Amino acid sequence: MLNRRQILLTSGATALPIAVPFARAQAPAKLKVGFIYPGPIADSGWTYQHDLGRKMVEKEFGARVETVYVEKVPEGADSERVIRQLIQDGCKMIFTTSFGFMDPTIKVAADHPNIVFEHCSGYKTAKNVGIYQTRFYEGAYLLGTVAGKMTKNNTLGYVAPFPIPEVIRNFNAYVLGAKSVNPKITAKSVWINSWYDPTKEREAAQTLINQGADTLYQNTDSTAVVQLAESKKLYAFGQDSDMTRFGPNAHLTGNVLNWGVYYVHKVREMLDGKWKSEDTKWGMKEGIVQLAPLNPALPKDVVALVEQRRKGIIDGSFIPFAGPIKDQSGKIVVAAGKSVPEDELWKMKWYVDGIVGKQP
Repeated sequence: MLNRRQILLTSGATALPIAVPFARAQAPAKLKVGFIYPGPIADSGWTYQHDLGRKMVEKEFGARVETVYVEKVPEGADSERVIRQLIQDGCKMIFTTSFGFMDPTIKVAADHPNIVFEHCSGYKTAKNVGIYQTRFYEGAYLLGTVAGKMTKNNTLGYVAPFPIPEVIRNFNAYVLGAKSVNPKITAKSVWINSWYDPTKEREAAQTLINQGADTLYQNTDSTAVVQLAESKKLYAFGQDSDMTRFGPNAHLTGNVLNWGVYYVHKVREMLDGKWKSEDTKWGMKEGIVQLAPLNPALPKDVVALVEQRRKGIIDGSFIPFAGPIKDQSGKIVVAAGKSVPEDELWKMKWYVDGIVGKQP
């Protein structure tokens, strides 16, 4: 049995009156759902938000489900072992919640065609493997809008984990949002090759500060960047969860994910016998991408602009990756009146104009 198992919900099957002892009411079998997390649950960040989603499933379905989880699972061969262990422990549906779990998920799924898998952030599917991502870039664009208005020296910093399309897409959206209100913006990044490493995140943020950045954004999980910005009296944006309490003056807002809306949707499909493998990409419209509360110190015109654009994203009238867009070399890659094609968004590997430095 897994040593990080969460206490399971239980339901008792109540016997009918003793006059008919052979007729016992049968409770329907519970659906056992497993979650695999790359980092510690802690009290903020990526894994924390996924675990809030798991708890939403428990609250929504009560005794119809059991949920278990394993945290701090390395993205590689060890994750395959954990996935197989969850199956041995009776899970019929498993959510693997990070890009690096993709190949192990696909491999195990091929050996267990009767188990349903949902993989986050990847691109490989199978008959029993669905994938899900968020339009995180919608929130990143709005953070950039705030950054462009609030920076004093026009230099932004980005603490980045791995050079995958998701992270590059968020960086580009952030810079596009900033340049839409402040054409003088430039942005720099430091890559740490980890989703969660408070020491490396803090060191990367300090490097960016040394290079002149006064407004910091992160695609990493810990609160180290926000805390450093608070100590330096600079600005920062949290990621994945609301990090306001870790830097009440520095934290302008943040990109927050409500995974629960997706998890409840997919578990309901499973319970109703309607699950199928899909490539799902939800955003602000569906309520999975949200903003942390805006800092009360933000000027009213900035708040109004963010709200206007947020509503436009939700109703489809505002598109963050709308042209004209130049790439890092200054070449027009998206003409006015056009937008980045949907399929290109999810494999994005180029930088927009305003980003300084090369990708690793």
